[in-house]
Amino acid sequence: MDSRYYSNDKGGFPADCSHLNSSSPSGVYVIQPAGSPPRVVWCDMDTEGKGWTVIQRNSHDTEVTWKESWTTYKHGFGNVRADYWLGTKYLHLLTQQNTYKVRFVMQNKSNVTHYAEYDIFSVESEASGYPLRLGRFFGEGEDYLMTYHTKHGGIHDNMKFSTRDRDQDQASGNCTNS
Repeated sequence: MDSRYYSNDKGGFPADCSHLNSSSPSGVYVIQPAGSPPRVVWCDMDTEGKGWTVIQRNSHDTEVTWKESWTTYKHGFGNVRADYWLGTKYLHLLTQQNTYKVRFVMQNKSNVTHYAEYDIFSVESEASGYPLRLGRFFGEGEDYLMTYHTKHGGIHDNMKFSTRDRDQDQASGNCTNS
């Protein structure tokens, strides 16, 4: 991971958290992906690899319902110090500027942590429905995003984004209701 600070030509903000100095602490930072206005995000500088741009946080006791509209998901919501969603528009702009990987970290109520990592991660444009693109899986346990599991749902790789008011998934009903 390159620890040099990179700024873009629009406002001097880094394009993502990986461009922060590797000795920077985890916390709230302003980034500016190419083509995007500046965005406030949480940068995780403690997890292996450092420089992770946190795109979603969802705790088990959250007050966020996650049953938001397409427009709300597009622009993001929540509190970067707690539970939040960066926004599908900004995920698209972020992931188009470089090749990224993604790490999902799950912690149960007993504080046992598991992770799943994909070596390629991108979100396509709104015009195409913000489909998710994933590469190879690495992690503990099973891959629940690229493999079908009867109890846990279908494949998510190459699937379009769905919200309560825009059902684009392949389930028979709107899966955002469940």
